[in-house]
Amino acid sequence: MTRAPFNAAARSESFDALAGEPFDLLIIGGGITGAGTARDAAMRGLRTALIDRDDFASGTSSRSSRLIHGGLRYLEHGEFHLVFEASRERRTLLRIAPGLVHPLRFTWPVYRGARVPRWKLRAALILYDALAMFRNIERHRMRTTAEIEALEPLVRRDGLVGGATYFDAGTNDARLTLANARAAADAGALVVNHAALRAIVTERGAVRGAEVQCALTGRTVRVAARCVVNAAGPWSDAVRQLADPRAKIGVRGTKGTHISVPRVAAGNIEAMAITHPRDGRVMFILPSGEFTIIGTTDTDYFGALDQVRATHEDVTYLLEAANHYLPAAALGAGDVVAAWAGIRPLVASNAINTAAVSREHAITLTARGMLTVTGGKLTTYRLMAQQIVDRVERVIGRAHRTAPTDEIPFAPDEALMLDVSNFTPAVARAVNEEMALTVSDVLIRRLQLAYELRDHGLSVAPAVARLMAPALKWSAEQEKDAVSRYARDVERIFAIE
Repeated sequence: MTRAPFNAAARSESFDALAGEPFDLLIIGGGITGAGTARDAAMRGLRTALIDRDDFASGTSSRSSRLIHGGLRYLEHGEFHLVFEASRERRTLLRIAPGLVHPLRFTWPVYRGARVPRWKLRAALILYDALAMFRNIERHRMRTTAEIEALEPLVRRDGLVGGATYFDAGTNDARLTLANARAAADAGALVVNHAALRAIVTERGAVRGAEVQCALTGRTVRVAARCVVNAAGPWSDAVRQLADPRAKIGVRGTKGTHISVPRVAAGNIEAMAITHPRDGRVMFILPSGEFTIIGTTDTDYFGALDQVRATHEDVTYLLEAANHYLPAAALGAGDVVAAWAGIRPLVASNAINTAAVSREHAITLTARGMLTVTGGKLTTYRLMAQQIVDRVERVIGRAHRTAPTDEIPFAPDEALMLDVSNFTPAVARAVNEEMALTVSDVLIRRLQLAYELRDHGLSVAPAVARLMAPALKWSAEQEKDAVSRYARDVERIFAIE
């Protein structure tokens, strides 16, 4: 299959084409939900456009726990259908995205007096396997104390009474999102990053498109569409209010914070599922190459959506959990290589405890001609996309079709095989084949070096900008400005309050 060009020139042409013939649907938001929806719609033959004011996966979709999981902790809240759906989607993604989604074995140690005792964990894991129709990578295994100690030699031994192992899957969230956007373009969609929504266009009380501004040139075009899909995640309320200023709040944003530390410092061998010693919240200690990711928090967030970041309190909370289970690590703030936070766009709820807020998604007709999707999670994005496009077909009066999004595999992600320590070839690929237009696109989302370097890539940013300049036709002043903008993004995303 010949792949569609996916570089600055192709992006510029796509932006110009936004002002052409009306689209069947215009998708606002280039996170995993929007990108997956674009892939599904384009594969059904719908004339599709996808825009994002920043970059693909620049919001929540690049700040997750990087897990494709069945939702073991949802069993406590009786959300069995969610676990069933997530388990099926995990199986599908392991099949169609083998380079991007990989099996991950978890060790869950159990201690005397734990909130989740050994018998309850065993019952939950039996049900977990059953809801996966016993088709997970492997079935769970209950483990003796000696087996847990052999699996994780540095695990705290005081009070240890055994535990279990079970399987879920890991992913690279930003690159999975990019793979969906790229696949959408291959199927005929117009895919444009750095294109900001400025206004919703209405005619006779119905949404009929949008005004979109290029973040690079300032040029604005009017996009005509039979249906607009609002997949802006935490920003979806703001989009809805452009169509209807009286629209009620539909999103409850909760903040999830993660930290990364050197894996050699943490001392974990594989992934671990744990409960926080303070409040019993289920958390994870996750291997990620040479690093260990610890997360996540779950607290209501009421601040500026563009300024969400980790706090010192968040970092202390996460370190406390890791040190409780891996006491020999004695991790401190100085061990933290990176800390970041994202906002879960959950369906608005009156639940007092954020953990009790459902991870179910909702697709609503929030204005004539506009569908808004709220909630959901990374694991079930493909199913959400399928349901969204089903609704689009009904809105525009088109006969139902299906797209084999669960059958056609993604193209191999060759970038994952590059040695990013010699980042010259990787930067060239990001610009020439992955529509990277800013230094942040490259270092934060394409290569993710910002998460792995203590200065978050500030020291290499000038060299990256210099390599990008010829392909993007930057002047010396534009190259300098690109580095300055990267420094601002690093402060916005990685600074600890």
